[in-house]
Amino acid sequence: MIHKESRNSIRQRRHQRVREKVSGTAECPRLVVFRSNKNIEAQIIDDVKGVTLCASSSVALKLTDGGNKEGAAKVGADLAAKAKEKNITKVVFDRGGYDYHGRVAALADAARKGGLLF
Repeated sequence: MIHKESRNSIRQRRHQRVREKVSGTAECPRLVVFRSNKNIEAQIIDDVKGVTLCASSSVALKLTDGGNKEGAAKVGADLAAKAKEKNITKVVFDRGGYDYHGRVAALADAARKGGLLF
């Protein structure tokens, strides 16, 4: 019997490879994305201290369209606004092992339009 590895475990391995190279500091924290079928969430994390500086999600915003590009763009814009309040302008982007495509790219573009540099 052949055991097939799940898509999510493959994504998690890909994310671990990226995490070995990408780390957030107080000056340049890490913007990480998590995507599920129905929702999307993003956090800005200082890995040195191990704290989440700000976060946003389609659940927290009570969006009915959290599983599409428009919802992802709203989450990205909200996260950029929260980051601006905390004087965070420069981040390093961690796509969480997902392809930079669709909802992940929409969230990143909206965060850039909101004033985040990466």
